[in-house]
Amino acid sequence: LCPLSNSFLPLGSQSLRLCQLFALLAAIWFRTYLHSSKTSSFIRHVVATLLGLYLALFCFGWYALHFLVQSGISYCIMIIIGVENMHNYCFVFALGYLTVCQVTRVYIFDYGQYSADFSGPMMIITQKITSLACEIHDGMFRKDEELTSSQRDLAVRRMPSLLEYLSYNCNFMGILAGPLCSYKDYITFIEGRSYHMTQSGENGKEETQYERTEPSPNTAVIQKLLICGLSLLFHLTVCTTLPVEHNIDEHFQATASWPTKVIYLYISLLAARPKYYFAWTLADAINNAAGFGFRGYDKNGAARWDLISNLRIQQIEMSTSFKMFLDNWNIQTALWLKRVCYERTSFSPTIQTFILSAIWHGVYPGYYLTFLTGVLMTLAARAMRNNFRHYFVEPSQLKLFYDVITWIVTQVAISYTVVPFVLLSIKPSFMFYSSWYYCLHILGILVLLLLPVKKTQRRKNTHENIQLSQSKKFDEGENSLGQNSFSTTNNVCNQNQEIASRHSSLKQ
Repeated sequence: LCPLSNSFLPLGSQSLRLCQLFALLAAIWFRTYLHSSKTSSFIRHVVATLLGLYLALFCFGWYALHFLVQSGISYCIMIIIGVENMHNYCFVFALGYLTVCQVTRVYIFDYGQYSADFSGPMMIITQKITSLACEIHDGMFRKDEELTSSQRDLAVRRMPSLLEYLSYNCNFMGILAGPLCSYKDYITFIEGRSYHMTQSGENGKEETQYERTEPSPNTAVIQKLLICGLSLLFHLTVCTTLPVEHNIDEHFQATASWPTKVIYLYISLLAARPKYYFAWTLADAINNAAGFGFRGYDKNGAARWDLISNLRIQQIEMSTSFKMFLDNWNIQTALWLKRVCYERTSFSPTIQTFILSAIWHGVYPGYYLTFLTGVLMTLAARAMRNNFRHYFVEPSQLKLFYDVITWIVTQVAISYTVVPFVLLSIKPSFMFYSSWYYCLHILGILVLLLLPVKKTQRRKNTHENIQLSQSKKFDEGENSLGQNSFSTTNNVCNQNQEIASRHSSLKQ
């Protein structure tokens, strides 16, 4: 369900790269001299906010005022509208303001140019505003039994102060390239509670907190900077020799054989990915250098610094399914789409999520072609997996054969899907698809028409909940004492079914 990239990430702006380098050094200074054990949360909030606004002003000039306008008006909406409906109003305003800025930048100023795209940071701020609004709505309006386990964990139980809100939206660690993080995780980091462990008491209810030794992020930061260096080197040496635009070159289309076209399509899109590896990994390293991003310890006792990581390179390149690729690419945006859209809509959640992803990315026609194609590919891949995968689980040789075939198909399908995202414009995108005779579109439609589509767990549980509700009403008329017992049991059942169904739907 996740989008393919953030449009502002490619390496086009010298000032952006300089500011990210400054942010890395500032993060080291922030962790060393403004550690939570040495100074108050207030000072940490103020410094993180002021540094972030300074970097934004240095990179984007007075366009950075859009960040404050969008954030400020959204905060006023939260205060004035109230917790019942503010998440809807904030969603419409923040996304609408972002879209207006994107239309202005693309169609008035510099169509097709990525340099110093001020709407890029606004994409992250839009995610944070809408996420926070939903988390406040969940924590201050909805009942706990109505929430999923993840919604309950992220729910915000009090309205943030203006300083906390601005610090969350505009801190120097994430204002330029993200990634998105939850409000509770950020506040936990600022207040120095990231290393507090919770242990249940003997009765299972009492909880005690104790503090473990704070792990050093240095190893994680160095590893991520090495990945950045390799990605940058690959981008500067290989990517320029394998342009995606060559896929629509008339001479290439006329003379290349089909195997050559398929191989070049895959290699050219493979070569386009390191610039995103560079930007996202650097952003993650900056947060880690400041001490943010600690997830806990693995089973071997090693510290994990992947709380807000945005990608897993090995899993991406070795993906054997469309879902596996999407689960490991732009992870934080995928979680945002799940939390603000997929979990909160009852009608065609997959389609609505892809549409939201396209709108959030921008107004280039290629984005919409990619995400519309992505809907078809996702549904077709799900149908194929549900109908055939169980035949290839055993023996191991058969499963290996299945994995090799699905890896090839997945990589080609992903490359085919994202070409318009790179080309941006409508004409070259259709030129590419027509040169391939829309073959994967046609194949995807045939799969959906010919293969039986299993009813998703989400739909099954909706039907079961309706039946339980009707049964509940019948019992209410029969026995008032039985009503209370059945109602309590039914609520717990519905809650467990909802959690299981959403988890199952997303895994599919």
